[in-house]
Amino acid sequence: MGGPGDPPEGTPEGAPVGGEDEYRSVVFDESFVRAARLQEYSAHERMSDHAPAVRRRPPLHRGLSRQALILLLLIAVAFGTAIYMGVRHPYQTSPIRQPVEPLRMTVIPLAPAGRVPGHPDAEYLYAHSPAAQYRIGAEGIPLPASRRTAHFSDGQVVSALTTAKDYLVRSSLDPDVLVGDQVRAVRVLLDTDQLDQFDQSFTHPAADGRHAPTGWLVRFDPAEVRLADGRIRVQGSLQAAETDASTLEVTADHTFVYALRSAGSAGSAVSLFTVRRELHFRFDRDDLRMHTAQLVVSYVQAGPLSCAEDSTNRLHPLLAGQTAKAGGPAGTDPYATGSATALCGSLATSAQPKV
Repeated sequence: MGGPGDPPEGTPEGAPVGGEDEYRSVVFDESFVRAARLQEYSAHERMSDHAPAVRRRPPLHRGLSRQALILLLLIAVAFGTAIYMGVRHPYQTSPIRQPVEPLRMTVIPLAPAGRVPGHPDAEYLYAHSPAAQYRIGAEGIPLPASRRTAHFSDGQVVSALTTAKDYLVRSSLDPDVLVGDQVRAVRVLLDTDQLDQFDQSFTHPAADGRHAPTGWLVRFDPAEVRLADGRIRVQGSLQAAETDASTLEVTADHTFVYALRSAGSAGSAVSLFTVRRELHFRFDRDDLRMHTAQLVVSYVQAGPLSCAEDSTNRLHPLLAGQTAKAGGPAGTDPYATGSATALCGSLATSAQPKV
C-alpha cells in the first residue's frame, strides 16, 4: 500500500523512489508567477464563450523609479542653470590673471624758503595753518558713495575702497609705522606678487623709483623726531573706477599733517610736517576676495625737508627754527591739487603755519 502522499495506483513506473522528481528543486514563488508572460484566466472568466484558457500579460516595465527620474531631472536642471549663470553672470571670474605691475614711486622733498615756524602748542599751529579744517585721523579718509560698475557689484567696489582706506590708515597714521620699524601691518595688505619688491625696498633701499621705503609708507627716524600730537590732520578723496572687465582701480589723493618735535627735548617747540600722497591701487577679483591691493603708483610730496638729505629710507623733517639751503625750483604747495614735476621742490610760504 502506498503512503498518504502516493498516487492511488502507486508510483508510476520509472519515477524516482520516494516521490521526488527532477523539478522538486524548482520553487515557483510569487515573483516568478507575477513575472510569467502567460496567465490562466479565473473560473469566472473562463465561463464566457470562446474565452481562451490563458491570456498574455503585458511585459513588466522594470525602468527607473519615479523618485530616480525626479532626481535625474533636478540634477539636469541644476547643471543647466550652472552653465547658464557661468555664461551670463556679469561678475564671473576671469580664468587668466593679469601679471601684477611693480610699484612706480616718486618722492619729492620740499625745502622751506626760510626758518621753519614753531610754537609750543600743536593746536595753535594747526589752527593757523591750511589744515585748520582738516579732520582727525581716519575720519579724514571717508568712503565715497559707491555704485556698481558694468562688471563689479556694489559690494566689490566697497571692498576695493575699504582696502585702499585701510592701506592709507596703516601706512600714514599708525604710530608704530611712523616712528618705528613696524611694516608688517602694511605688508599684509599688498598683493602677494608685490611682496618681493616690498621686502627688497626695506632690506636694500634705493632711490631708483622702485625700492624707496618712503614710497610705500610714511616713516621718520625715531632718533630725530617724535609725534607731538597723535591727532594727525587728514583731508583727501578716494575714487573707484573700472578699467576693464577684470580690474578695478582706486585713486587716493590725501594730505597728512603731522605735529613733530625733536626726539631729544620734551620741551622743544612743535612744527608741522606735511605729506601729500597720491596712490593708485589696482584690484582683480583675487585681491577683492583676499582683502589685498596692488599699489602701482605712489607719488609723494613732503616738507619741510632739506634737498641735501636722503629721503629714500626715512623722512628727515626740518624742525622748528631750522633752515634749508636756498635754491631750487619755484615753490610747490602740497595743499594744492596740481602735481609737481621736480625731484626736489621749494615749500611754498602759504603751506606753512602763520605764527
